[in-house]
Amino acid sequence: MRMKKLCYLLLLVTTTTFAQQGLVKESLKVKSAALGKDVEYNIYLPADYDKSNRQYPVLYLLHGYGDDETGWTQFGEAQIIADKLQGEVAPMIIVMPDAGVSWYINSYDGKVKYEDFFIKEFIPYIDANYRTRPTKQYRAVAGLSMGGYGTLIMATKHPELFSSAAPLSSGVFTDEEIINGDPNMWNNVMGNLYGKKDLTGKDRLTEHYNKNSILKIIETANADELKKVRFYIDCGDKDFLIKGNMALHAALIDKKIPHEFRVREGVHNWTYWRTALPEVLKFISVSFHQQ
Repeated sequence: MRMKKLCYLLLLVTTTTFAQQGLVKESLKVKSAALGKDVEYNIYLPADYDKSNRQYPVLYLLHGYGDDETGWTQFGEAQIIADKLQGEVAPMIIVMPDAGVSWYINSYDGKVKYEDFFIKEFIPYIDANYRTRPTKQYRAVAGLSMGGYGTLIMATKHPELFSSAAPLSSGVFTDEEIINGDPNMWNNVMGNLYGKKDLTGKDRLTEHYNKNSILKIIETANADELKKVRFYIDCGDKDFLIKGNMALHAALIDKKIPHEFRVREGVHNWTYWRTALPEVLKFISVSFHQQ
């Protein structure tokens, strides 16, 4: 009799634990007219998504250079972290789209229009196909490295769409870093985004670069509009991108844009980003709860 009772209790605990886990659907596809192809995405649905009719806020969580839609679940353990924080943060849908190496912008030659896809197609698709709360207050964006840059692009160019933004180790570069940057970096990465290959020195500061330089966007943007977004910035003290992130911090101070800025011990790796994500989810949750 005692053994039956013990088995029942173990089954109850196991069932309860399982029921508290959110669901991750991997490598789903959405058709994109802007990109002329299908785009894959992962999505995390809160534990009670299938048991309720409620609508949920949404976090768009962006991957870094060389990763894809699976990066944040495979290496970042986003679903495990979100599950552990149940009761501490607002239940939310987390959407993780593949962006290739687009840096989340429209390329200078118009061949890759990722920003158009994300803003005009992807967000409307998610709102139409999942039970989201489709307003600015209940939408946030965060990401690491290239995805941190993408986070800032979306939040500073489209502040009317997001309540909060949390770039981690974001790919922000000063003009000096672009001018003096390694030719291979320009030819293999930046040139595809901002201008032709083999540009050197100040010629790299093309019109398209200026339109998509985070520091220039902040410098020229309407401060009142940027203040409508809550910013959380985090970068490791030994990260190779720390200089750009410090410049970002300074630019926001100069513009009098409120923001939280964190520099912790660490480098550019998943250990750092996994430890950052719980605080990001807590920060974003506050935005979702504000009236």
